[in-house]
Amino acid sequence: MNDKSEGASPGGAVILVIDDEAQIRKLLELTLESNGYSVHFAISGKEGITKAASERPELIVLDLGLPDLDGVEVLKKIREWSEVPVLVLSVRSAEGDIITCLDAGADDYLTKPFRTGELLARVRTALRHKLFPQEKPVFTVRDLQVDLSARTVKKGNESIRLTATEYALLALLIRNAGRVLTHKYILEQVWGPTFAEETQYTRVYIGQLRKKIEDDPTDPKIILTESGIGYRLQVEAELP
Repeated sequence: MNDKSEGASPGGAVILVIDDEAQIRKLLELTLESNGYSVHFAISGKEGITKAASERPELIVLDLGLPDLDGVEVLKKIREWSEVPVLVLSVRSAEGDIITCLDAGADDYLTKPFRTGELLARVRTALRHKLFPQEKPVFTVRDLQVDLSARTVKKGNESIRLTATEYALLALLIRNAGRVLTHKYILEQVWGPTFAEETQYTRVYIGQLRKKIEDDPTDPKIILTESGIGYRLQVEAELP
């Protein structure tokens, strides 16, 4: 299939789809372009890497089962020089496959078959994650406001006191807002590489954070659990 951008609204984000399945490419083309995105395609890993470099897309949608290279290898090669958000779209649904992709640098993972509404929400979230660090140092979701430059946290008009570790964890989630972070990644970033297998640390501290920033810690709306994998910080683009 040739690259197409007809029908995309002016200024729509450029999305590169790397997938060799014609039916999926057609579905993605119809879904994404009808929502204002400009969609380019690659049908092999090598072609995808080349187009990721030459066309500088704002988001990559990547299949794992490519005819020449495994998608994880493609992801690793792109991550050698680019931080472009990558949404993995694959029939592989095992936790191990998902964790491997996320640890290799994927921003999100969606299994086939998928609902178009969920796909569009994940696309908006990935693009929001790309833009947030350059926009402003203040992160807001629901009634939570975090000023990363002033290191202040407010819920409504009330200031929230966090421990140094709680703040480091929250700041990490914010810098990766909308992205699924594995237990291993969080532990290495907040506690150090020697704690990479101590998953109870993340559960305990996420629980403490939820008590301070969620309306109902038993039904969290800001820090979401990705079962068996890790956590995701909600962003406005995901809200109903």
